[in-house]
Amino acid sequence: MHYKILGPLRVCDGERNLTPSARKPAILLANLLLKSPQGATIEQLQDEIWGASPPSRASAAVHVHVSRLRKLWGGSESPLQTSTSGYVMHIRSGELDLHEFERHVHSARCLYRSENYGEAVESFRAALGVYRGPALDELRESPAVRNFSTRFEEHRLETVELMIECELTLGRHRELVGWLYALTAEYPLRETFHRYLMIALYRSERQGDALKAYRSARAILRDELGLEPGRALRELQRAILAADCQLELRAVVRR
Repeated sequence: MHYKILGPLRVCDGERNLTPSARKPAILLANLLLKSPQGATIEQLQDEIWGASPPSRASAAVHVHVSRLRKLWGGSESPLQTSTSGYVMHIRSGELDLHEFERHVHSARCLYRSENYGEAVESFRAALGVYRGPALDELRESPAVRNFSTRFEEHRLETVELMIECELTLGRHRELVGWLYALTAEYPLRETFHRYLMIALYRSERQGDALKAYRSARAILRDELGLEPGRALRELQRAILAADCQLELRAVVRR
């Protein structure tokens, strides 16, 4: 089977959709996928499903939800197994999209460190191609799901930033401008995207637009947070004003 959590929860077996339609079994499954291979206790699952207001027979209800999932997936051959204190999902290699994402990112980072930027970009793209939308966004009432979704979004954006850094190093600044404008609009407080937009514009012989992008970022940060841009943005603005040769193509933007 294949389990997808980088977007709405999905369970597939070939062409068959085996995703639980009821909300509580879906939350239970999401938690077991997140906690695999360690598994989760009955008490942990109760807390994730009902929070501070569990029903009087919450433990029995958890068993019922587990039984329904097993029936959906084929009874005794189900990957959902009983453990000493609760339940555990047995996930094989290649079955969980999060693991696929992590494999591609690990490969991309290794290629990045060895300065093999072209292949790194391809691996970053493969990782981001697994993403289908906010992770398990429909199940965020579960604290564990909510925490995972928040952490993964940060991880995803860091992956995007590294991919853009590689693209800039490869001289693809003109192709990046439109996407970077969209990213700065979607994530206006993320200074790295503003910085990369300024670099891409400058290298595209659009110095005026690069400085305008700085002014826009500065206004957003002052209006939203009451802060001036960080050192990296301020130094980049000064470098653009001075037409610093360090901004030319082969000057890699380092973290």
